[in-house]
Amino acid sequence: MFDLAIIGGGINGCAIARDAAGRGLSVLLLEQGDLGSGTSSASTKLIHGGLRYLEQYAFRLVAESLREREILLRAAPHLVRPMRFVLPWGPGTRPWWMLRAGLFLYDRIGGRAMLPPASLVNLRTSQEGAALRDGLVRGLEYSDCWVDDARLVIATARDAARRGADIRPRTRCDAARPAEGAWSLHLGDGAEARARVLVNAAGPWVSRVLGNTLGLNHAAAVRMVKGSHIVTRRLFDHDKSYIFQNRDGRVCFAIPYERDFCLIGTTDQDYTSDPADVAISVDEENYLVTAVNAWLRRPITRSDIVWRYAGVRPLRDDGTTKAQEATRDYVLELTGAPPVLSVFGGKITTNRRLAEAAMHRLAPLFPSLPGPWTATAPLPGGDFPWDGMDTLRADVAARYPFIEPDHMRRLTRAYGTETFAMLGDARGIADMGRRFGAGLTARELSWSRNEEWARTANDVLWRRTKLGLRLTPSEASALRNYMDG
Repeated sequence: MFDLAIIGGGINGCAIARDAAGRGLSVLLLEQGDLGSGTSSASTKLIHGGLRYLEQYAFRLVAESLREREILLRAAPHLVRPMRFVLPWGPGTRPWWMLRAGLFLYDRIGGRAMLPPASLVNLRTSQEGAALRDGLVRGLEYSDCWVDDARLVIATARDAARRGADIRPRTRCDAARPAEGAWSLHLGDGAEARARVLVNAAGPWVSRVLGNTLGLNHAAAVRMVKGSHIVTRRLFDHDKSYIFQNRDGRVCFAIPYERDFCLIGTTDQDYTSDPADVAISVDEENYLVTAVNAWLRRPITRSDIVWRYAGVRPLRDDGTTKAQEATRDYVLELTGAPPVLSVFGGKITTNRRLAEAAMHRLAPLFPSLPGPWTATAPLPGGDFPWDGMDTLRADVAARYPFIEPDHMRRLTRAYGTETFAMLGDARGIADMGRRFGAGLTARELSWSRNEEWARTANDVLWRRTKLGLRLTPSEASALRNYMDG
């Protein structure tokens, strides 16, 4: 008998599993696919307050997100890193006074302590302006953070497992029914389990789980909103990002990505089909290309796209008329006997706080439950200073001098202090085993399989790493054969 059974292995489900296991509860987490393979790996890769949410007067959400931004930076400095964002100003954009006022509030509402404040940018003389079209004179610059979203899910799940949670990816919950005061779960692999409380963190499938899996009638409306992104070769020479204002009132990010690429997104479109079938449309690709071309000196075309992806955000339907105006805040609903806690909405930035709020809701069901603990606890690999990446990289390079600098940079960004454990007793490149291209070796694949639940080539190419952008078709095919073997 488990205390909690969690359906959904995205960032919210894994964060709840981690928090609950750390308080001594027995936890079972079920995910029908790979961990983080849905919405959680299809984000814009930002840990941020959401500057545009100030226009919607979502002050509590922005303030909470900004506080979480610094907590996550301390907890996982290998996966979360500071980034500066340039906001150009020109005719047809929001008024200059509004942008300055918004950033003034943005710098203060969340108690910023670690990141530098907003500042002015001269677009005529700065390197940030060199990539932009003629005629732009000034802009603003502010701080937020970038994150490897898929690896954040894995790190969170690994910490949950270390604390005793039973993490089962590729294990679907086919049905769950009340039985003798608890939930009786029938799993896709033929196994059964029992739990005192069930947590429905199924993301876009949250309503389907309530109706089909649990057999409950549920009136709460879920608004599925599709967000799509494209990746091109690098479009500018510096390491700052742009936030462009679109003519339709939305914003579009252009973010340095994986050193040699640029990530552009996102869209907001209502979505009514199966979340498993979500894909970017040609219209969305054209929309993103047009959005950045309105600002760039050298325009791009759809032929410049090297990768694209889409995800579905499961937002609580608050009655707004536009998809981009639907709240990104989370809603937790605790109902029934035996209890089921359903998670609606949420952002990757607020995953830790959402989990803490979930445990607060469940606390009356578990007498003597210990209090919150995750705000000061690092994730696996994150037990070093938030600004200590250069020191860590130097320490790893001193022990493993045969690793090339670019390879070392990728490994330390992916694994942090666990790079030492992953490389283990290797004394030369031959000890790394078979090489698949772009620095990917059999030793790293063994770690991915044994420690991170990777089972397929796509798990490795697009979630444990982003080496799908670099491996040739023949190299990717060889990897698939190896993973299937």
